[in-house]
Amino acid sequence: MPREYPQKAALVTGGAQGIGADIARLLSRRGYKVAIADVKSPAEGGRLFIRCDISKEAAVRACVRRVVKHFGRLDALVNNGGISGPNNGPVEKLALREWNRRIGVNLTGAFLMTKHAAPHLRRVRGAIVNIASTRAVQSEPDTEAYAAAKGGLVALTHALAMSLGPQVRVNCVSPGWIAHTAVKKRDHEQHPVGRVGRDRDIAEFVLFLLSDAAGFASGQNYIVDGGMTKKMIYV
Repeated sequence: MPREYPQKAALVTGGAQGIGADIARLLSRRGYKVAIADVKSPAEGGRLFIRCDISKEAAVRACVRRVVKHFGRLDALVNNGGISGPNNGPVEKLALREWNRRIGVNLTGAFLMTKHAAPHLRRVRGAIVNIASTRAVQSEPDTEAYAAAKGGLVALTHALAMSLGPQVRVNCVSPGWIAHTAVKKRDHEQHPVGRVGRDRDIAEFVLFLLSDAAGFASGQNYIVDGGMTKKMIYV
C-alpha cells in the first residue's frame, strides 16, 4: 500500500518549543525525516537536533551540511526561528545592539538558511515556509524591531519566490495570537472564529504549504489569525 506522505527530509529552525516544536512533531508524524535547528535543546527527542545560532553564517552553513549528510537530501525548510516580544522600552531607548540582534535572528537568519539550503532544495523541487507574524501588518507600541523583522520576512518571501522558482516554492505564514498559557473567556470570544489560536493550527497550515496540494501557491503571505486583522475595533 503506498504511503500517503513521501519520505522527505525537513529542517525546522526554532523547533525546540512552541510553534516550531509542533511543526516538527507534525512533519514527523506525516512521514518526514526532521531536523531541528535551535539554540535550545528540544524537550521531545526522536529527531535530529543541531544547536545553531541562525544569525551566524558559519553555524548555518555547518547545520545545513550536517542535515544533508545525515538524510541524504533536503526537501523542506521552515524558517521559524526568532526572538519575539516588544522592545526593552520605547524606541527612544531602543539600543542598536538589541535592534541588530532581533533583525539578525528574525530576518537575517531566514536569509542565511535559505542561502545555504537553496541548492539542495532546487535538486528535489522543494519548498520553503517562512513564519512571520500579524505584526508585519499591524502593531502595538514599542515593537519596532520585531515588526520590522517580520515585515522584512514577508517581503523576503516574495523576492525568494521569484528568484528560486520554478524549482522551489516559497510562502509565508503570519500567525495571530497563539496561546501558550491560559487565556480568559473574553480572549477567545473576541476572535471571529470564537477562540485563540493553537500551535497545531499553524503546523497544519505549514504542512499544507509544503505539500503537493499547494503546488500552485508561491510568494504569498497567509495570515492565520482567526480573522482578527479583518475585524474593525473601536474602543
